[in-house]
Amino acid sequence: MNAPRTNEITDLLRTLFDAAVAAAQPDVCLPPFLPEPPKGRTVVVGAGKASAAMARTLERHWPTKVQGTVVTRYGHAVNCTDIEIIEAAHPVPDENSERAARKILQAVQNLTKDDLVICLISGGGSSLMCLPAEGISLADKQQVNLALLKSGASISEMNCVRKQVSAIKGGKLARAAYPASVVTLLISDVPGDDPATIASGPTVANTSTLSEAKEILIRYGIEVPQSIQNHLNNAAEQTLQNSHISPLFSRNALIATPQISLEAAAVAGKKAGYRVHIISDRLEGDSGQVARDHVALVNAIVAGKGPVTRPCILLSGGETTVHVTGKGRGGRNAEFGMALAAELEGAAGIYALACDTDGIDGTEDNAGVLVYPDTLKRAIRLGNPVSDYRKNNDGYGYFQALDDLVVTGPTRTNVNDFRAIIIV
Repeated sequence: MNAPRTNEITDLLRTLFDAAVAAAQPDVCLPPFLPEPPKGRTVVVGAGKASAAMARTLERHWPTKVQGTVVTRYGHAVNCTDIEIIEAAHPVPDENSERAARKILQAVQNLTKDDLVICLISGGGSSLMCLPAEGISLADKQQVNLALLKSGASISEMNCVRKQVSAIKGGKLARAAYPASVVTLLISDVPGDDPATIASGPTVANTSTLSEAKEILIRYGIEVPQSIQNHLNNAAEQTLQNSHISPLFSRNALIATPQISLEAAAVAGKKAGYRVHIISDRLEGDSGQVARDHVALVNAIVAGKGPVTRPCILLSGGETTVHVTGKGRGGRNAEFGMALAAELEGAAGIYALACDTDGIDGTEDNAGVLVYPDTLKRAIRLGNPVSDYRKNNDGYGYFQALDDLVVTGPTRTNVNDFRAIIIV
């Protein structure tokens, strides 16, 4: 293979990302999983960054009239005919998050065994559908949620806490719908694709405990408001045993996963003439450490000791974490990109993209970033040493100055982080 020009590499990186996102689009992945219509009513509820697009696809394919409410992130809504779409805040819930949760819970009340609830769940649902447990205010939940986001806790740890202080998560939505049948269609954004973790499992029996939630808060040094402390210390507030949540009336279907998207990107990479190695669809941990692990694999391949030979593409997914100590802007993919560039130290022939498949890295307007062999050198010419930006958690500022942000806008799906490294 002749050495490709840089613009060709950039185009290929974007092609890989686009292929991953396309594989998880609701109009592609949802229709095959639709259940049979019920004798009674069909109620549609849901939460997540993909929920509005999922609702629109369902309306287009469902043979009878539906009703219900779903909540999605601001800017991620699409028009639906009969299903109400509410937009709310992410990653920290707001008043609309609580209003939407109350409407969703109300929508599944007073149903019969002849009725069907279709629950559309995707990543982001935990903050978008937020109903505090009795005695806890929205402000108190916001405080704890923000602290968890900055702490470096994993998504499963964060959602363990969220379930224990919620009136709708951890299976409570499905319990409210009984005796109607509940079918939950899920687009997974969590490592391992556990339905109980995706959006904190509103229709999945909660097996976590109050003690586990308290241990997580202690582990990360998070001080909680008195209302939440009282709730977690209340002996009567034991883990909800969802006796009605059983395969007899409730079932879950994973309609899109990180692995499916990585495989779609692999097909695009092979079509372009590269060998492709999928590292994993479920990488977790500190963004900097994950970057170091990727560079170790890159170095092994360059030395002829890796699982694949160059020219090749490495793909990975999952959800990294960032312990935020600075006041800069950016998400975990920008953090990964800075760490990757620093570890590569300008090595020739290595290019990378790190993006969130929902099109939003953290709270910014970019999906992620691009890394080139000359990233460090160009930044130094601008007076921007990467070490300074990493200390301030300012990945957005670092790559914005280089014009190496990837901006897609909301993709209306979410299978979490996507990383591609091309070695020529």
